[in-house]
Amino acid sequence: MVIALCVMTFGVSHTLKAGDFGVLGGASFTGIQDVSKGLTTGYHAGITYKFRLPAGFAIQPALMYHMKSSTVDAAIETKSRLDMNVGYLELPVSFQWGPDLLLFRPFLDVSPFVGYAVNNDFRTKEAITNTVKTWKDDWGGMSRVEYGVGLGLGLEIWKIQVVARYNWNFGPLFNSTGDITSTEDIMNNVKASATEGKNFGGVTLTAAILF
Repeated sequence: MVIALCVMTFGVSHTLKAGDFGVLGGASFTGIQDVSKGLTTGYHAGITYKFRLPAGFAIQPALMYHMKSSTVDAAIETKSRLDMNVGYLELPVSFQWGPDLLLFRPFLDVSPFVGYAVNNDFRTKEAITNTVKTWKDDWGGMSRVEYGVGLGLGLEIWKIQVVARYNWNFGPLFNSTGDITSTEDIMNNVKASATEGKNFGGVTLTAAILF
């Protein structure tokens, strides 16, 4: 649906007012619902284009790399810790509304998104022996497609935007039938807790510069 909206947006761009290209980046504070005990810091960066519409509306699609992280403690009899990092190529479409107050523009933001995981990095640490094991790009049992929506507030001053969003991710992090190819039992415990619609969610703080 998001991709279709992007196609339609670019297809009717000749009816829109002038727009602006831009670059964006920021911090992400993510966790897995009912699995993570807190939020872990990640990051995102990419490019964007803002279409200005009448009556204070704007549409701003973006293409970005988004690193989402989570830490899971005590997943195996209180002995192990798992650090998860998954990088997504993500396509959000920001629907904005806010009054132009000449010097600045506050706005409401609704941003549906889709994404595809392109890399991952997992690290386990055994609490008693401090033994650390790492593995990368192991996709056994994981769902690489994600989709969701963000809701937030933004402020635009001249060519600079700052947006704070809370993001809900509706796609499952693990396939219900896929096998975890890693030998780490901790991953199977996380999968058992995260198959029913649980995925990375949390807050993003994004700054964009428009040209």
